[in-house]
Amino acid sequence: MSEYLQHLPDNVVRLIRTRAIAEYATVSGAGVPIDTPTFFFPSADLQTLDIGTGLAYPAKAERARKNPQVGLLIEGTAEDPVISIAGRAAVRDADLQTNLIRYAAETIFSPNINPDLVDWENTRQHKRYYLTRMLVCIAPAHIRWWKNRAAMDEQPQEWRAAPDTLYPTSDPTPAGKPSEAPQWPQSTWQEMAETALTQKLPAHLTLLDNNGYPLPIRVREYHPHPEGFRLVVPKGAPWSQGKATLSFVGKEIFVGDVSIDGGATLLRVERALPILPLMSGVTPDAIDILMKRMEFEAKRRGQPAPSVPEQPPAPTEGAKLRLAAAKELDVKAPGGHAATE
Repeated sequence: MSEYLQHLPDNVVRLIRTRAIAEYATVSGAGVPIDTPTFFFPSADLQTLDIGTGLAYPAKAERARKNPQVGLLIEGTAEDPVISIAGRAAVRDADLQTNLIRYAAETIFSPNINPDLVDWENTRQHKRYYLTRMLVCIAPAHIRWWKNRAAMDEQPQEWRAAPDTLYPTSDPTPAGKPSEAPQWPQSTWQEMAETALTQKLPAHLTLLDNNGYPLPIRVREYHPHPEGFRLVVPKGAPWSQGKATLSFVGKEIFVGDVSIDGGATLLRVERALPILPLMSGVTPDAIDILMKRMEFEAKRRGQPAPSVPEQPPAPTEGAKLRLAAAKELDVKAPGGHAATE
């Protein structure tokens, strides 16, 4: 068992092993922490907690390559533990074909590619841009956890890696100029805020802790404010003020500054991030754009664009655990939200 798991309660370890989705946060070149929910899957030896992001939309991996300080938030039901993980990331993109097979095997039960729900031949023909992945492997450096959501006004329990811990490093940065991000259509932040407030979905606020790690925390309440949002944040959050993002299930993401004003937490919004087509319905034109970007980035790495195997890969042992837990969670609390990609 990995060293860090030996120091955690059994119910915390179980949640790490069995949850399929985590909030994943990186830091931009301007020092802004950016969070989106995504599938995560521990490595077979449990040394790292891994995520995959599309080669056709590589920002979440490239930010981690430049600044390996990242954050994860793992949650379950209201009565499950809440786990905040500050970790060091290593980007893996030297073998895109291997990445594709692993990502498919780790997430084969997801509605996007589950062969029981989606024709696999259709996946092979039309979702190469989706399955071609950069992996981000995260070694925990500092883990905080609370008994449940209601306990988050208290200080968390904590585990820290030894100061002399050696962390994995990323594959070399590819040569040449990277592809430019597409200019997707975008509404004003005020219009996007109105939509987010109407949908009443969970929202996560992300700031940097004192050591520079971007750590998402679910807010208890959010309300409109002339300059952005007024928020109710658990008192045990590992930060209080600074540059921040507020993410509504990874779709509407608002960038700004958080301050404490008269006891209230205010996010003064500067802008909203573009909504990726994967969140709003992928059109044929969008698929064409994403495919071209994926092929360009594969070529920049000196690799052919990966191929999707003729038969769906068998699920990993970890995927089987996550599927069983997801079925149990659906019975207890139907209507959860999916990962953004």
